[in-house]
Amino acid sequence: MCRSIKTLRPPMTLDVSEEDIRAAALQYVRKISGFRAPAAHNREAFDEAVEAVAVATTRLLDTLEVRGAASHVG
Repeated sequence: MCRSIKTLRPPMTLDVSEEDIRAAALQYVRKISGFRAPAAHNREAFDEAVEAVAVATTRLLDTLEVRGAASHVG
């Protein structure tokens, strides 16, 4: 699932931007919803899901402890 989403934690990716996180969140929501671009009546739910996944991803990356790697997102 979501084979095009790259690993965002160190040491795999040292400099993770908000854009990287949002792109991964968008790809995830597209995959699980089955919509590349949702219809107008689903747009709000789709966008809210992307935002929730991005927030959860940021929180996860901020709290992971990777041995031998410095924190990447601040």
